[in-house]
Amino acid sequence: MASSNSHNRLSLIPFFVVFLFVVSSSLTPVLSQPTVSDSGHRRPENQTFRPRKEIQKLNRINAYLKKINKPAVKTIQSPDGDVIDCVLSHLQPAFDHPELKGQKPLDPPERPKGHESTETVTESFQQWTNSGESCPEGTVPIRRTTERDVLRASSFRRYGRKPPRHVRRDSSANGHEHAVVFVNGVQYYGAKANLNVWSPHVTDAYEFSLSQIWVISGSFGHDLNTIEAGWQVSPELYGDNYPRFFTYWTTDAYQATGCYNLLCSGFVQTNNRIAIGAAISPRSSYKARQFDIGLMVWKDPKHGHWWLEFGSGLLVGYWPAFLFSHLRSHANMIQFGGEIVNSRSSGYHTSTQMGSGHFAEEGFGKAAYFRNLQTVDWDNNLLPLNNLHLLADHSNCYDIRQGRNNVWGTYFYYGGPGRNVKCP
Repeated sequence: MASSNSHNRLSLIPFFVVFLFVVSSSLTPVLSQPTVSDSGHRRPENQTFRPRKEIQKLNRINAYLKKINKPAVKTIQSPDGDVIDCVLSHLQPAFDHPELKGQKPLDPPERPKGHESTETVTESFQQWTNSGESCPEGTVPIRRTTERDVLRASSFRRYGRKPPRHVRRDSSANGHEHAVVFVNGVQYYGAKANLNVWSPHVTDAYEFSLSQIWVISGSFGHDLNTIEAGWQVSPELYGDNYPRFFTYWTTDAYQATGCYNLLCSGFVQTNNRIAIGAAISPRSSYKARQFDIGLMVWKDPKHGHWWLEFGSGLLVGYWPAFLFSHLRSHANMIQFGGEIVNSRSSGYHTSTQMGSGHFAEEGFGKAAYFRNLQTVDWDNNLLPLNNLHLLADHSNCYDIRQGRNNVWGTYFYYGGPGRNVKCP
């Protein structure tokens, strides 16, 4: 496959910048109170001395867990350690939202024209399904959130959310580095691509590596709206280094709205075979088998909600239109690619990998890729990308190369190892 190399830096194009922060607090020691562990057993009084603020924090965490972990009709133990709860679909977290109370998930929408899906597909490509168990019809599989998950977060108040930040034109500020392609300038009603899945090494507990599609609208100020879906390795959020299927949304530039996966009221899941936040399996291997997943996000022309498809025809669910301001109408930018956090915790550039951990020039079987990139227009048609822009804001650490052919359509390779001789 022929690919063209582009290192254009488009510093004036609006882009995302995220910063991580750690909130620490001074604690005053007092006698501990009984608490409940993840297993449900009460810990004895006077076992340890706990600071008052720590007890208050644990009480808030337990209250949150009680709210977010819904009653399960069946529980599945995943081989990777996750617990998957099969929750009645109308009791999932989305229906805690005032606009959705008392409702049930909607029926599937019309898919975009030109989209080939396999309605009979049964494989979800997630590790929890290797147990041989499945969730019954009428339920949705939800990864159980534990006390340990919340305690890993840099801030309990921000658990399950990206840190609030100012969206600036300098895309490389605050430690977030990208290798992406994007289109803007017209109205968009969806996006579609296939991307291969890897297990990039993340070297710091508060860093991550992700590959995703962004559907974006707004002024890139505090009214920024985004819908995001892809795979990520995030030790902070999940406690391991597995690549996991994830979603995200915000309607105010990550200030107070939105969350990852089903960790707040918002995304409505309709599928009983996909657990958002669960590990993806199998994965690609260097100079060996490549494994990719299909993702499509599009706006239902009838009801206006934004739907998500995973794999070859599995409808995951939808983001209700009322969640958004600008995206209630359409998107004005679509973006595909990789992002990492470089915390420089050791005083130099991180060795956290993006994609496969290898540069784009290595090509198929070695570098990460996105293929068959498309957008959805106002009439629900899938179209190839035009006027594509490339951006690698630290090209000595992570880079990108775009190409086009008759089989993969518009595609690109991207990624890199992070710290190296040219990326100190």
